[in-house]
Amino acid sequence: MEIRSRAPLRIGLAGGGTDLADYSSQFGGAVFNATVNMYSYCTVSPNAGRKIHIIAPDRSESLSMDMTGQIPLAPPLILHRGVYNRIVRDFNHGQPLSFTMSTSSDAPAGSGLGTSSTMVVAILEAFNRLLGLGLDEYEKAALAYDIERHDLGLAGGRQDQYAAVFGGFNLMEFKTDGTSVMNRLRLDDRTFYELESSLLLFYYGKSRDSGKIIEQQIRNTKEAKPKTLEAMHHLKQAAYDMKDAVLTGDFVRFAQILRVGWEEKKKTSEIVTNKELEDTINFAFSSGAEAVKLSGAGGGGFVLVYCNPINRQKVSDALKGRGGVVLPVSFSKHGAVSWVM
Repeated sequence: MEIRSRAPLRIGLAGGGTDLADYSSQFGGAVFNATVNMYSYCTVSPNAGRKIHIIAPDRSESLSMDMTGQIPLAPPLILHRGVYNRIVRDFNHGQPLSFTMSTSSDAPAGSGLGTSSTMVVAILEAFNRLLGLGLDEYEKAALAYDIERHDLGLAGGRQDQYAAVFGGFNLMEFKTDGTSVMNRLRLDDRTFYELESSLLLFYYGKSRDSGKIIEQQIRNTKEAKPKTLEAMHHLKQAAYDMKDAVLTGDFVRFAQILRVGWEEKKKTSEIVTNKELEDTINFAFSSGAEAVKLSGAGGGGFVLVYCNPINRQKVSDALKGRGGVVLPVSFSKHGAVSWVM
């Protein structure tokens, strides 16, 4: 028996950063994002050899060891280790599991599409099916967040885990009491198709360490730096504005919110952007883009480009000529799923 799972990656449209606990616990956060047809995958199957075998071919990493109740939290495959340890501790009475696991992702680490959190969700979903845990969507998202942020001590917010679990277009609200509320949007076909026809993702091969950027944003928030807090407040409002723009099909407003949101994002930390990134964004504008922003914490990864569908091929060709990879945006309506083979 093999259990397979997949969880979708996401593009950030508005409000990113306000899901950080240091901000949302004081002011409440709001994020608007959407999942795309790019995924993290996991296959897990029990084995009779009293061994743990994990392989991630896309990262050229593997782990093989005798079965144990807790695996040391150290590279390689620290995400896999963290999920396993929590599953054994909280859901298997501390008893070790013997299994073989393989994982992969459609996007590289540091892409700005939430790859790390999505991988955690995919692994968690596979164990949820394997052990028949019956976790609901909110429970899975909260558990994935807790594993990353508390067990592994990785910096970041909440939006990636919730996007990967729920899927689709969502306005996410992160309350001051630590609870999260998902407002799932049902888009009409016209808006859905227009967005897919207007958006491109451009990856120019520069992954970034989002942790450093997030740590500085957290520090600036704790120190109540006016520039950072004002920008974060504007980003939060932009999430609600983006929801309205998408629901009403106001694409002029959609582009404006993307542009303004990127300018506000840059005010949260001086290392969000850099000269190479700004040159790339300016080049996209000069090639016919109407709005450009980074999908993620900043520094590099995938650039989200919005343009008139008439100019889509022109913009795509120009970006390809600059080097890197240009991908169409195709939205995923579903969150994490698993099945038995």
